[in-house]
Parts: sequence; structure tokens; C-alpha cells
Amino acid sequence: MREESEREQRKAGEWGKEARRWLEASSARGTQIVTGGEAELRSLWEGEEGLFNAVGLGGLAVSLTRDGCARCTFRIPSHLTDGEGNWQTGAIAAAMDDVGAAAIVSLHGIIKVSVQFDISYFSYAKLNEEVEMEGRVVSTNGNLTAVVVEARKKPAGELVAIGRQWMSGARGKKINNSKL
Repeated sequence: MREESEREQRKAGEWGKEARRWLEASSARGTQIVTGGEAELRSLWEGEEGLFNAVGLGGLAVSLTRDGCARCTFRIPSHLTDGEGNWQTGAIAAAMDDVGAAAIVSLHGIIKVSVQFDISYFSYAKLNEEVEMEGRVVSTNGNLTAVVVEARKKPAGELVAIGRQWMSGARGKKINNSKL
């Protein structure tokens, strides 16, 4: 029994590392897209795999991916703001979706797809403001996993948005580099 528990803990630790690698790779790719010019934009237009996730995550710093939790900090870049310098709601939703997915990967080892996603917006985050996003798995029911993701301004902790989503593993897939 103890040996099985230790094996499960090792597996969960590996899943946390995979979640971190996935988020960090998306962040690096996002930075590359924003600074890469026409060739990078063309690959985005042509639908290269993984680019949608990457566009809104450039510069993301991952601080934790473990046991159903993912925590990151992010400085709002100009390409994700509206005409008044506010972080666009669609960009918030995309980032929250990815952080929630990473929380699930850190617990279950697979990327799941969103089947329901509700977001409440409380305040604006402005250009160059730093925000912290934290996703937590709150429930698993068969193939469904519930995640809550909060985005807060740093350092005061003012709530920008909270997302609640159900994600399904019925068609989930393992991370490309995973050996699990």
C-alpha cells in the first residue's frame, strides 16, 4: 500500500513538471510570436499547432504547478489591451483557460477540453500592470474536472476576474513530451 502511494506521488510530481513545461513553452512561443515579425504572424495565421495558446501567454512566469494547482505572474503587454489600455476580456479568458488546464495537467497528467466556462470580471488590469493567476482543481467527477482560476493585481491582490470551468477528459490527450 505504501509503495503504491509513493508511486502515485512520484507520478503526480512528474505531472506537475509537465504542466510547468507546457506553460513555459507556450510563454516562450508567445514572446517569439510578438517579437518575431512576419514569419511568426504567418505561422499563426496558418494555424500552426499551439499558437493560439501562446499569443496571450508571452512573458508568463510560472511559479507553481503541483497537485492540482497552477500559479503564474504576468505583466500585461500592449498587444493584449484595448484602446483604453485595459487587458482585453478575451485575452483574460484565454489565459485563464490555459492556467486552469495546467492545474488539471498537474493532477491528472492530461490536457482536458473546456465544456463550460463562466467568468466574472471585477476590475480592470492596465497595460504593464502585473497580475497573478492561480488555478485550482476543486472537484473531479468521472471524466469531468472543475477548476477555479483567479486573476489578481499584484501586489495588493485586487481581484480582476474569477473563472469557473468544467473540463472533460473524454478526449483529453497526453502532453507531447510526456513519458507517462
